[in-house]
Amino acid sequence: MKNVLGNKKAIALFVIPGLVVYSCIVMLPVIWSFYYSFFSGSPGLKWEFCGLDNFKRLFTDNNFKDALVVNVKYIAVVMLGQVGLGLAMALMFKFWLKKGKNIIRTLVFFPVVLPTVAVGQLFSKIYEIQPNYGLLNSLLSALGLTNLVQPWIGQSKTALWCLCAMDIWTAIGFYAVIFYGAILDIPDDVIEAARIDGCGGFKLFRYIMAPLLHSITIVCLVFSFSGTVKMFESSMALTNGGPGNATRSLSMYMYLTSFSYNKVGYGSVIALFIFFLCIIGSSIIKIFDRTESYY
Repeated sequence: MKNVLGNKKAIALFVIPGLVVYSCIVMLPVIWSFYYSFFSGSPGLKWEFCGLDNFKRLFTDNNFKDALVVNVKYIAVVMLGQVGLGLAMALMFKFWLKKGKNIIRTLVFFPVVLPTVAVGQLFSKIYEIQPNYGLLNSLLSALGLTNLVQPWIGQSKTALWCLCAMDIWTAIGFYAVIFYGAILDIPDDVIEAARIDGCGGFKLFRYIMAPLLHSITIVCLVFSFSGTVKMFESSMALTNGGPGNATRSLSMYMYLTSFSYNKVGYGSVIALFIFFLCIIGSSIIKIFDRTESYY
């Protein structure tokens, strides 16, 4: 291994192919979008150089601001829900479930592999109010809570939260499996020693498990943030960005601007904003990471 790592040609052989693929798939489109951002209209259709006009427009566009607010709310709720509930479920697998662990883990992970369109159709039926009550409204009606029966995805005040619930449900299994694998790597001797010292329940998690799971928690937060900031498919499948602009994200607004309104230059600016938002948000999360060495 030392001979391989000390050989620059061997390092280049491993690094260059991946670097070329990464540059073509990620960096080249970013550079292309940056070039497009200085033009107005669409290539071949009123394609004119406009300088920084698209960037200036970004800060005065109310539709952009509304989409950004939707994204921020969605990120805050879904990221904490996915990672927090995933961790809680992993702890349940480890400490509370005695039988049927494999079956339950499979069932919990199953939504992760479902197509987004299928999940959207499933939840649209759950939230349905016409022509028949869906599962949620039927349950509320059966419990006598008819005052809570409402068009969950048909009104602005609840549509976004319904979308958040759907995406949390979809991804819980993914984070539960990651956390469960990390928990299994914690030596049983450490947990038993803590219990002998009188550390149990919440204290066991707070002072023993949480510090040991810190790094994997940061990784999960980065994964969740990078996924939620690009929210597009789930909103399109469940609400199509509606009602009104209640669930229209930055990615959806970028798509509509570029391909429906034929304003590719301005859409490229929005795409760049999303790209840098991913980088900045992930960097902020990683600030809370800490690397500790044990000797």
